[in-house]
Amino acid sequence: MPRFLILPALLLASPALAHHPLGGEAPQTLFHGLISGLAHPVIGLDHLAIIVLIGLAAAFAGRAIAAPFAFIAATLVGTALHLGGVILPLAELVIAASVVVLGALLVLGRQVAGPAALAGFAVAGLFHGWGYGEAVIGATPLPIFAYLLGFGLIQLVILTAVAKLAGRMLEQTQSQIQARVAAAVCLGAGLVFFVETLEHMILS
Repeated sequence: MPRFLILPALLLASPALAHHPLGGEAPQTLFHGLISGLAHPVIGLDHLAIIVLIGLAAAFAGRAIAAPFAFIAATLVGTALHLGGVILPLAELVIAASVVVLGALLVLGRQVAGPAALAGFAVAGLFHGWGYGEAVIGATPLPIFAYLLGFGLIQLVILTAVAKLAGRMLEQTQSQIQARVAAAVCLGAGLVFFVETLEHMILS
């Protein structure tokens, strides 16, 4: 398998839409907070998909810094909002929709760049960050700080790796096809999550 497709392939192998690294328990120590933060963006299918897609979008647009920064900063704000008791409407649906919309744009070969794109990344980050906040409700400040540090760092690592790898490979026609395939895999994962979220909302 081409290296470019490894992360998207992991999406299809992800067990569940698991969003709680500690089995639903809030982290109680610095170490647990850090581990939870590092794990959450990776084991959450929807979160990993948007991270990969933003890395691809940054590579397509040649903006390897601005897009990741806008998204990561917004995820921190989103988590703070959740911890502060702010409720974002239809959060899970918006999270899934962000994956579907960005995935579709990249599959179609659209360049997602400029102020409007950065604003979109920030909105997506706000909702994904709000989703991250669920895992630390009830935790004390120190584990929360470690959690924020952990998920901020892991997002930065994945985004940077995807953007740099894609940027080096996009000059070749074959690699451009691989980039669209990677986006298509993420889009498929987003569609699955969107349908499941919508079904849950209808039936509940």
